[in-house]
Amino acid sequence: MKIFSLNQIRQADEFTIERQNISSEQLMERAGKKAFDWIQSQLGDSKVGIHIFCGVGNNGGDGLVIARYLVQSGYNVTIHVVNFSDQRSEDFLTNFDRIKEIDIWPHLLSENSELPEISGRDIVIDAIFGIGFNRPSSHWVATLITHINQSKAFVLSIDIPSGVFMEKATKKGAAIYADYTLSFQFPKIIFFLPSTGGYTKYWQVLDIGLDPEFIQKQKPLGEYIGKFQALQRYRPRDKYSHKGTFGHALMIGGSYGKIGAILMSSEATLHAGAGLVSVFTPKCGYQVIQSSLPEAMVITDSHQEHIQHIHYIVDPTVIGIGPGMGMHPNTVAAFTSFLKQNDKPLVIDADGLNILAENPELLEYIKGNAILTPHPKELERLIGSWSDDFEKLDKMKAFSNKYQLIILVKGAHTITVFQDQMYVNATGNPGMATAGSGDVLTGLISGLVAQGYPLLDATVLGVYIHGSAGDLAVERSGVEALTATDIIDFTGDAFLELIRVNEPKASSTNQNQ
Repeated sequence: MKIFSLNQIRQADEFTIERQNISSEQLMERAGKKAFDWIQSQLGDSKVGIHIFCGVGNNGGDGLVIARYLVQSGYNVTIHVVNFSDQRSEDFLTNFDRIKEIDIWPHLLSENSELPEISGRDIVIDAIFGIGFNRPSSHWVATLITHINQSKAFVLSIDIPSGVFMEKATKKGAAIYADYTLSFQFPKIIFFLPSTGGYTKYWQVLDIGLDPEFIQKQKPLGEYIGKFQALQRYRPRDKYSHKGTFGHALMIGGSYGKIGAILMSSEATLHAGAGLVSVFTPKCGYQVIQSSLPEAMVITDSHQEHIQHIHYIVDPTVIGIGPGMGMHPNTVAAFTSFLKQNDKPLVIDADGLNILAENPELLEYIKGNAILTPHPKELERLIGSWSDDFEKLDKMKAFSNKYQLIILVKGAHTITVFQDQMYVNATGNPGMATAGSGDVLTGLISGLVAQGYPLLDATVLGVYIHGSAGDLAVERSGVEALTATDIIDFTGDAFLELIRVNEPKASSTNQNQ
């Protein structure tokens, strides 16, 4: 599912109006009717009190369309026009007149108005500000927004929670906190960023019929990776394949007290489907890995407690490096020497990333041939600090372009960046914020690269499967008790869920035969 920028959404609107030979008011009517249909499907014949707060721009016009349909359908509706400007859009004015034509007179709210009484049993429909909102609201509107947030009513935002900026940071507390947002045609990037995602608990995209050809041809700001998008990257196995068909992954890492990290990463690599897995680790890891993961081959360093010289005679398809590796000076030297000689695709995590951050000249040796999998703090060490999530994404793109590599940042919605392309993951849950979860992700991605997946496809699919396995596991464990090994255990279920097709039910005649 494509994620469009503010400018692209506006272009899609304009192209649709021209191509379909309709007016902007007709497109607004279509969008408002779609939102009403959804609301009606949820409310049924409920007599709950509904407060609709409409601004004086196009988002307010959408709200007035919804209000008109709700009134005409017999719902208990109170309409408030938030009169924050003397400049009103033409489509707002058209729909304001239509409301009055059915003998409904909205309450005009201004700076000196009393705040309307809202019950915690009511529903608030928020259509104050839309995606074009680009400056802080006036004090009295901010007070109204706070009043709505504190009302305990169910809040439904239209297209975007009012007060949230589309493409820059939003001041905390200066916007509507919506229980649900109905987003027209596309999800908004602000739904997925740590600093703005909390402004809506749930969201749903409503197809308002924007021109499909325009949407298809546009290179989006990003892509939302759900099941359909992940399935497009999945490669079914051929019946006559063998373990050599699915590659050989070499996993490098571990140090005294941290062997578990490379163990989990290696086990996840096998669960992702790698044909062969070898593990390079200090001597102290030999018995642990050999006994805990008998499917893997183990190669040990000469040192007992840390890696000091990376050497192996296998010919891997991919190398995953970093989990539990530590940053002993000898390990840093070994990692440096390894990078200078390596020509295999790399998946780099944990201490591998920390060594790169402290020795940025080494990035030249991984150009065009690596996937980096940092959590936010590791990312900050690599690309520098950022003032907000939008700057973070810009810096990730610049970093990816400079070194021609894939970089992701782990989070509630893990985001993968390759040059100017961005992929937002749909799966995962808070229970996955647990020790070892990132090591498992490194293994899953490595296992997919081993099988011949292109690096970008392996990353996007690996992130999706990782989150999906966590979602399936959490149904058994709950979020507090979820562990990284649970994610490994449910990786197979995640693949099955990905490829599962709901079979049509057999007729009663067939069942009796």
